[in-house]
Amino acid sequence: MCAGANKEMRIASTLSLLFLSNLFMTYAWYGHLKTHKESPLFVAVLISWGIAFFEYCLQVPANRIGSAALSLPQLKVIQEVLALLAFVVLYRYLWEGSLNWNHAAAGACLVGAVFFVFR
Repeated sequence: MCAGANKEMRIASTLSLLFLSNLFMTYAWYGHLKTHKESPLFVAVLISWGIAFFEYCLQVPANRIGSAALSLPQLKVIQEVLALLAFVVLYRYLWEGSLNWNHAAAGACLVGAVFFVFR
């Protein structure tokens, strides 16, 4: 396998793992507001910690794999964009929230951030 293909595979693996980890983390942070609203706070915290464990099981390997192909600033910006994308997915489908033009404008600004950090 050539070095370029290996780098592309690392980036693809990193993106996949980061997106999945951010789905877990977003649910750990906000899921209790929907599914455990009536539970005592300590129960919500314990459940969120349990969910966050799986986020770390994906996030740590993603960063290790990605650090061989990307700089730390690139990894961080990608992670932030994927965190917001994961939030949008969960917000739209679990909470049935709606998005409007200012959310799209914010997304465009994030695309700009990715452009500049990779430039």
